[in-house]
Amino acid sequence: MRRAGRLLPGAVLALLCASAGAQSVPTTFGTIVGNGLLCRDHTDNLYYYNYLVKHFGNWYKHEGGAYWFRTAGASLWGTDISEVMVSDDTSTYIFVGAVAETTPENLEKAIIQQVGTHYTVIDTSAYPVREAKPASRIVYFDTKAKIYCAKFKPLPPVQPPPVRQQLK
Repeated sequence: MRRAGRLLPGAVLALLCASAGAQSVPTTFGTIVGNGLLCRDHTDNLYYYNYLVKHFGNWYKHEGGAYWFRTAGASLWGTDISEVMVSDDTSTYIFVGAVAETTPENLEKAIIQQVGTHYTVIDTSAYPVREAKPASRIVYFDTKAKIYCAKFKPLPPVQPPPVRQQLK
């Protein structure tokens, strides 16, 4: 009995140290990232980048015009989400995307059940692209599904020509 009492504080300390290094999935993940993937929100790559860094740490790869973040423990629509990517400034699109640990067919079914958003198959390939309005897409990513929302970058505001002063 005495020995167990000495082990307990050490076990508690080990658990605290282990959990301090691990980042937990924020409760806002479904609202912010989920709605972003369904194109239900303004797509701002800097906003998503800052959100992901804050809650999941630094990106682990920079590839294909995007920063990729590991999102262990995250789920959307009852489906595990292993990675989230957000566009960098080299792309002609501003986008947010995610890798779901399921097939596109099963992801589509989960979204329909949870949110009611329906997708339409928009091509006749062996691995068809599914699209919902306004612009969310589900595509094959090897044996998994990738869902994303991509929008064209807005043009910078037009600057008025400089005012010329007349000489008197």
